[in-house]
Amino acid sequence: MSDPTALTLAAALDGLAKKEFSSLELTDAFLAAIDKANPALNAFTTIVHDKARAMAKVSDARRAKGEAGLLEGAPLGVKDLFCTEGVKSTACSRALGEFKPTYESSVTANLWRDGAVMLGKLNMDEFAMGSSNETSAYGPVVNPWRAKGSNQNLTPGGSSGGSAAAVAADLCLGATATDTGGSIRQPAAFTGSVGIKPTYGRCSRWGIVAFASSLDQAGPIAKTVKDAALLLQSMAGHDPKDSTSLPGPTPAFSQAIGKSVKGLRIGVPKEYRVDGMPDAIEALWAQGAAWLEAAGCTLVDISLPHTKYALPAYYIIAPAEASSNLARYDGMRFGARVQGKDLDDTYAKSRAAGFGAEVQRRILIGAYVLSAGYYDAYYLKAQKVRARIAEDFANAFGQVDAILTPATPSAAFALGERSGDPVQMYLNDIFTVTANLAGLPGLVLPTALSHDGLPLGLQLIGKALDEETVFSLAHVLEDAAAFKARPAHWW
Repeated sequence: MSDPTALTLAAALDGLAKKEFSSLELTDAFLAAIDKANPALNAFTTIVHDKARAMAKVSDARRAKGEAGLLEGAPLGVKDLFCTEGVKSTACSRALGEFKPTYESSVTANLWRDGAVMLGKLNMDEFAMGSSNETSAYGPVVNPWRAKGSNQNLTPGGSSGGSAAAVAADLCLGATATDTGGSIRQPAAFTGSVGIKPTYGRCSRWGIVAFASSLDQAGPIAKTVKDAALLLQSMAGHDPKDSTSLPGPTPAFSQAIGKSVKGLRIGVPKEYRVDGMPDAIEALWAQGAAWLEAAGCTLVDISLPHTKYALPAYYIIAPAEASSNLARYDGMRFGARVQGKDLDDTYAKSRAAGFGAEVQRRILIGAYVLSAGYYDAYYLKAQKVRARIAEDFANAFGQVDAILTPATPSAAFALGERSGDPVQMYLNDIFTVTANLAGLPGLVLPTALSHDGLPLGLQLIGKALDEETVFSLAHVLEDAAAFKARPAHWW
């Protein structure tokens, strides 16, 4: 058998069904790959060798009894934002220390119900705040891709950098991730992976460490569009424990793969042409539009006039919600605690020691915009802008079925290159935050390499609860692009 870690999720499930290998053999192959690669890539923060093998044995026994689930025997990675029973779940922050939950997040519980196997927890930006995976208490993740002729370490993107790097480096068949302003889609673009942020409420937020509750949404990072559809099918579903969880059945997303897209109308928003965007990304966008046109779609020029206000509105709303959500980390009930001379001093010292610089920055911004004198000037105004952005999309979807945009304003950049300039870092989210503000599904897939051999992606934004159209269009782009490039194994 050739290296099974190089298989797609769909191909691995097929191999398991045909008994070409067992889940235990597959899991052992991935654990060996992780042990070899992780010292260089730092994608995993916790590797659960014994638990993974035990889950794989249970899976093999289930399959032998003819009780195979949707993802039976598939080894996956879990972003450290998801609570996993008995396994350290820290959001990559010192504030949570050695926290081991006594419960399982709804999303991961769905995956284990369907037979998936957990390999371990994946590195991420602290509390999901960051665009380069450099704010993690465990140190930065290194992108498995390198520019032509260079040994420079690149960012895998953030906050789901560990998830994206692990998938791109063949350290798991797929991974859970979360997206608050682009934290699934930007890392997917930087690593040549597929990532989808589904409609807000499609996946339960219960058991996921909160950043900004009205924006956070779980989704998968995978090797192909079909793999992403299979993973989302398992992860999604109504959950009475989450008041924002959407009722109703979960569609069989994988059945949208291969569906005809003839006659669909695709919007191309003029506002996504930003100053300084590389020519390669502009050309790729035009190429993506041409591929969809060749598949029978009609291209429509559209306007999303409030796009220019999306980033400032996002960086008011998200920190405001973060400052409220992170108030619970006070050194009293769980997580890191630094003893002070009195209660207030203990709070202050515990939070100062527990939170990194970026998290502290966002808590301060959030507390400021929510304070009595500034609430109307900032937070209320940002919420009004958010309503206008949602209105822009509603108007656009009156005339189109989906929207095509670039995924990121550049290919992956070097670690340390932008970490000293928060505003420059925040600009990485320029194409992704609008989908979060409006609660819409957005998928990124790799479609080309830059002039220095790094992945570039395109993004599809769909109507609320219409992930199926997004998947069918993404599959057309995937077929047309025929992106087969993989990072060279330098680790």
